[in-house]
Amino acid sequence: MSYKVAIVGATGEVGRAFLKVLEERNFPISELYLFASERSEGKTLTFKGESLKVQQLPSNPPAVDIALFSAGNSVSKEFAPLFVREGAIVIDNSSAFRLSPDVPLVVPEVNPDDVKEHMGIIANPNCSTIQMVVALWPIYKKVGIKAIVVSTYQSVSGAGSEAIEELKRQTGELLQNREITKSVFPRRIAMNVFPQVDSFDENLYTREELKMLFETRKIFHDPNIRVSATCVRVPVFYGHSEAINIHLGDNLSPNDAKELLSKAPSVIVADALDYPTPIDVAGKDEVFVGRIRRDMVFDPGLSMWVVADNIRKGAATNAVQIAELLHSLALV
Repeated sequence: MSYKVAIVGATGEVGRAFLKVLEERNFPISELYLFASERSEGKTLTFKGESLKVQQLPSNPPAVDIALFSAGNSVSKEFAPLFVREGAIVIDNSSAFRLSPDVPLVVPEVNPDDVKEHMGIIANPNCSTIQMVVALWPIYKKVGIKAIVVSTYQSVSGAGSEAIEELKRQTGELLQNREITKSVFPRRIAMNVFPQVDSFDENLYTREELKMLFETRKIFHDPNIRVSATCVRVPVFYGHSEAINIHLGDNLSPNDAKELLSKAPSVIVADALDYPTPIDVAGKDEVFVGRIRRDMVFDPGLSMWVVADNIRKGAATNAVQIAELLHSLALV
C-alpha cells in the first residue's frame, strides 16, 4: 500500500526535513505534492533523486491520503479542514489544534493509541514537549511523576529559517564590530541568551512554557501533573537542550532510571559523564539523556539532561512516525 502525500510548508526548515525523513525511512508514497506560499511557487526540491516543483497552496486542494503541515497556525486553521474535506488525514505541526479536545496530540513512543480517535486531524506536539515526554514516559509508567521543573535551551531553528539567518548575520556583525541588527528575536541572539520563547501570557509565563504544561498533561492523560518551565533561546543552530528535575511518585535510583531508559524506544542514555550536546544530536532522530542523578530538592526525585534535534524528532520525524503508525494500524 502506498499513499498520496502532501507537504504544506515544504520550503521551510521542517518542510525540508519532512522530505528528508520520508526518504530516509522509505515511507510508501505513490504521489507527492509540495505546497508553500506564493513567493515559493516554482522552486524545486529533490526527493529520491527527482526534482519536484513547489506549488502555491490552493484553496481547492487535491485529494490526498496524508497531508503533513508545517506552515503556521493561520495556514493550518484555514487549510487543514479543506484537506480533510477532500479525504486527507492532516498531521499538523503548528499549535492550532494541539489542545482541541477532539484532536489527538501524539508522540508515538508515548500515546500511540490516541491516533485511533482522530477526526481527520492529528496534532504534532511542541518540539520541547516531545523530547521531554519521550525521556520521562518510561519513568512515569514505572513510578509516576508528580511534578516537573524544566529549563530549556532552545536553538534558533525552532523559530525558522529567518532566525537561523539572523544568528549568522549578527555573529558576523559582532565579529566585524558593526552595528547589530535584529528583526526576528526581541533581543540580540549572537553571543547571548534570553528567557523568552514566544510571547508572554498575562501570568508572565510565555506561551512556549505553557505549552509544555498543557501538552504534557494531554499526552500523559494526567490533568494533575504539575509542570513549571522556563524556556530560553540560545545561539545554537540546531538542537534543544533541557535541564529537567522531576518529583517522583515513588523511589527510583539513578541506576535503575538509566537501565529503564536504556531499554526505551528512541532514547539513548549517555555513559557516565559523556553527556550529550546539541552538536552531538544534530541530524539524529533519538532523544539523548545524560547526567541522571538524585535530585536535591524533590524527594524522591531525579535530575537529568535531555537533548534532541528539534527539527527532526521535535517536528518532522515525529510527524512521519505518526504517518507510519497510521499505516501500520491500517487507519489510512
